[in-house]
Amino acid sequence: MKQLLGIHHVTAITSDIKKNYEFFTEVLGMRLIKKSINQDDIQTYHTFYGDDRGTPGSGLTFFDFKGISQVVHGRDEISRIGLRVPTDEALEYFIKRFDKYGVKHGEVFDLFNSKTLYFNDFDGQQYALISDEKDLLWQSYGIPWKNGPVPNEYAIRGLGTIFLVVSDYALMDAILTNVMQFKSIEKKVALGLYEMNNGGNGARVIVEENKVYPQAYQGYGGVHHVAFRLENKEELFKWEDFFRSKRIANSGYVDRFYFESVYVRMYRNILFELATDEPGFIDDQESYEKLGTDLALPPKFREHKKQIENLIKPFDTSDSNRIRQKDYL
Repeated sequence: MKQLLGIHHVTAITSDIKKNYEFFTEVLGMRLIKKSINQDDIQTYHTFYGDDRGTPGSGLTFFDFKGISQVVHGRDEISRIGLRVPTDEALEYFIKRFDKYGVKHGEVFDLFNSKTLYFNDFDGQQYALISDEKDLLWQSYGIPWKNGPVPNEYAIRGLGTIFLVVSDYALMDAILTNVMQFKSIEKKVALGLYEMNNGGNGARVIVEENKVYPQAYQGYGGVHHVAFRLENKEELFKWEDFFRSKRIANSGYVDRFYFESVYVRMYRNILFELATDEPGFIDDQESYEKLGTDLALPPKFREHKKQIENLIKPFDTSDSNRIRQKDYL
């Protein structure tokens, strides 16, 4: 059984799938890789954003559950989503970009030797832009969106550090190190840094201990789960067997068509997924050039496409791959 390779994707919840699409493509400059459905709730969209080709480790995805209330941030949650940019200069570029579009943000600061910039979207979803300038392992991993509005030298390349807030640090430490095979790298007061496999910004989790915050409750503006990368289905089955040998409850094998998964919840509201790099998002239904332009469905749903389209509120992404002028501000 091999170690987890890094972060695969993060799935969050939005109040407005169209506004979310506009924010990610026009402001953040991430490509819409797939417009699909939640395979467990076909009345809900599942949109996938990433780099130019949907490289594993670049995926940030969203559900738009109907009637859900706003998140209550607090303890025992996946609290913040990291996104990687190649240089410190890229952070300065995004400060100007956020000011232009009225995006709430903080100031650049140093976090475990990486320059970092916090910001929020319109739902109050919490993010961190993280510079790979000192991380040669990840600096060139990910492909800037060629048709996006952000210049290639500043563009978001993929997912970075994922942040957890927990009330029981010792329990989460045991889960990450003894079960998930992370390495404990550094501890600073209430913050602990953990890494998978070869480490670096694309394979990091930061855990904050906080017993004072109110209990978090999931809703729009919050994270649903985080997925970690495995190379293929064979490795996924080995991890499933490992969970079984440890008597750790899990979903068992789940085929999501674009990747294959096992879900496991070992700590309260925090849901982990293990997901394969294969087969990816360029498939029999959408070529590289057509990614994200139409409602894409796994084969088992395709004969029901008309019924599904009647259940979800349509929004047009047919021009998602138009060439945008690079904005040098």
